[in-house]
Parts: sequence; structure tokens; C-alpha cells
Amino acid sequence: MKRLGHTGVALASLLTASCTGEPPKSAAVPIAQPTDSAKSNSASNMISDDIRAITAYHNKVRADVGVGPLQWSGDLAGYAQQWANHLAATNCSMAHRTQQKYGENLFQGTAGYYTAVDAAKAWQSEKKNYSGAILTEANWQPVGHYTQMVWRDTTTLGCGQSTCGQSLIVVCNYAPPGNYLGRRPY
Repeated sequence: MKRLGHTGVALASLLTASCTGEPPKSAAVPIAQPTDSAKSNSASNMISDDIRAITAYHNKVRADVGVGPLQWSGDLAGYAQQWANHLAATNCSMAHRTQQKYGENLFQGTAGYYTAVDAAKAWQSEKKNYSGAILTEANWQPVGHYTQMVWRDTTTLGCGQSTCGQSLIVVCNYAPPGNYLGRRPY
């Protein structure tokens, strides 16, 4: 079966982040970099509290539709962190990896105002556009972040974050990936 990537969703993620009804703060607040002991055995820039929070939020969204919980993967977090760093180093240019061996969600919002959990909330907000239908080339674009979050066969999650100027970039990777044409996420 063909698996759909998220070509062009970086812009959709940015728009989703901007359309939450909350005005962006005018001044960025730097994101504290975790110490090695706070990284919770992953190569991600996320601190342990953020790791727990984003994993718990994903698992709440999954439980709401009867899908089992995800486990945090340090390997996936390192993979996501590499891409978050790459995006920050390329002038905040949002783009998905061309090699898509994992599912991937991207988010960009004002640093100091948005958090990694806000990224997951933005992706979950697409649920309102999902009717429960089988994914097709015609219907997946407005719901692809959400359906990746709740894909029943996905078992592990890893996320990374970086800053670029006043922007927070969040990348989450999922294994096994989801968003296969002709299938429902749950």
C-alpha cells in the first residue's frame, strides 16, 4: 500500500499554530536547554517534563479513539532532533525529510509562547476535519498530522525541538509510520 508523506504540511502546521485563537507574543523567551541528566536518555533537546507531557498528550488523544499508548523512543527522539536542528540551521525553512522511513509531524510557532505540547494540540485539532473515512489522496491532507498521531499500528514516538530566531520548531517521528492509502487510522 502507498504511504502518504506530508508534502507541504510545514506551512499547514505553521498556519494551524497561528490559528489557535491565541495571539503570538511579541517578544521571544529563550527555551532553556536541558542538562544531560534531564534529557531522559534521549538525544533530544526536550527536557524530561516535556517528554512526559508530549507522550501523555499523544496517549490521551489515542485513548480517546480506543488506540493503545505509544512508548517514548530515545532513538526516534535523536532522529527527530537531528531534523529539528537541520530546519533551524536552514533559516527556519519547514520541510519534511525526503527519506520517510518514519511518520513525521512538524510544527513551527513563536518560541516562549508555544511548547512541544502545543504542537501536539495543533496536530490533534485536525480531528474536526476527519470523518472516519478510509484515507485517500483526496482527503488525507487536512487530517494527516492527526491520523499519524492515532495510527493504530504505531507503537513508538520520539520528538525533538530547536529554535531559529524567535521560532520554536518541533519534529515528532513515529514508528511504524502511518497514513497508508486505503486504510483507516483506527
